[in-house]
Amino acid sequence: MATIAPPNPVQRPQVRREPSAYDALKAHFAAHPEERPKHTNAWDVSRSDIYFDDTWQPIFAEMRKAGPLHYIPESPFGPYWAVVGHKAIQHIEALPEAFSSSWEHGGITILNPLTQEEAEAAGHAPRELPMFIAMDRPQHTGQRRTVAPKFTPSAVTDMETEIRARTSELLDSLPRGVVFDWVDTVSIELTTGMLAILFGFPWEDRRLLTLWSDWAGDTELATVRDLDEMRWSFLQEMGAYFQSLWIERTMDKEPGNDLISMMLHSPAMNQMRPEEFMGNLVLLIVGGNDTTRNTMSGIIHSLDKFPDQRKLFEERPDLIPNAVQECLRMQVPLAHMRRTCTEDTEVFGQTIKAGDKVVLWYISANRDEEVFEDADKLDITRDNARRHLAFGYGIHRCVGARLAELQLKVLLEEMHKRRMRVHVAGDVERVRANFVHGFRKLEVEITTF
Repeated sequence: MATIAPPNPVQRPQVRREPSAYDALKAHFAAHPEERPKHTNAWDVSRSDIYFDDTWQPIFAEMRKAGPLHYIPESPFGPYWAVVGHKAIQHIEALPEAFSSSWEHGGITILNPLTQEEAEAAGHAPRELPMFIAMDRPQHTGQRRTVAPKFTPSAVTDMETEIRARTSELLDSLPRGVVFDWVDTVSIELTTGMLAILFGFPWEDRRLLTLWSDWAGDTELATVRDLDEMRWSFLQEMGAYFQSLWIERTMDKEPGNDLISMMLHSPAMNQMRPEEFMGNLVLLIVGGNDTTRNTMSGIIHSLDKFPDQRKLFEERPDLIPNAVQECLRMQVPLAHMRRTCTEDTEVFGQTIKAGDKVVLWYISANRDEEVFEDADKLDITRDNARRHLAFGYGIHRCVGARLAELQLKVLLEEMHKRRMRVHVAGDVERVRANFVHGFRKLEVEITTF
């Protein structure tokens, strides 16, 4: 197991390790149920309960049958276009000048940033969180190129030995004949460990990355002033902690190859404002954590739900690479991304006006029957599984996709070597959110095949 110790220790700031975003949100709405966001439109798919209850599939299917995009005039997040068809999403993603990702136009989630007046009413200045995924060209290009070398095919291949060793060690430590939580024991542990290595983050504090990821990735927190204040304070603590790591890297005699060192020595990123530094940390943490963590859990849930496919996986390990793609299609770790229209544009017969919010529901695109036959069924032999949009599409496609795919492939390979069959054997609890799509708890028991 890797141990990361900084050669030039800098005093770490004091940071909280609780509560989790989930616990804070749950406690608040239990005490104030009247403050839960109200949804009046049947097709307003920003409702977090449909993802928590896993009832989103028929709603999106009905919408896709009626057309690839629909205007939703009312929601707790304001009016928006819901783009639900695979082809329509690809079309919009291929027009980044007409459909902006910039934080200055609203950013990448369905949540609207506070206006100057709203911020003043809340008692603080407008809060900005720029990050390269929430930038347009050319700024996006320069910053993405800074971190991209960490995720090239050769760089990812170089990490495989360590990924396989860590995965093997963890799988060998799992209990047999005992029910335990796969999310906490396996999915979180493997992904936070990988993030710690990528950042050169202190190993003993790696679970802070999960804590901060959850606070950063929940859009519903921002709908309640007290929770939004708490969310922002956690992000500021994250920024202060990483600033101490940044200072350490300035003391290194030679530049390191971790993500912080790469940013420090990049002309495109070494003069970032504190808000921009914090924003890019959020991007890399949420992107590196949620995609892999939720798919690691989704794989187990899907194989258990479709026993014929689990049997095929056990008999045909050569299908593992395709099984990874199919499980990414089924799970879709981020449900949506948002764009803002910059000029009146016609898309599939609908006119989207300049300034309109356009929400790309990847979770729906991956179940589009026009692209994927029998789309609600797991099929690890599916010949077009790679057409999924779990990593997005176009210039903003996930920069760490190859690494996520490798981690998932290694997990399945090492499970197969051990003839490990994982059964769902207890509580299954999903994330109550409209952005991150995954599991909070997945109680399982291990047997052999």
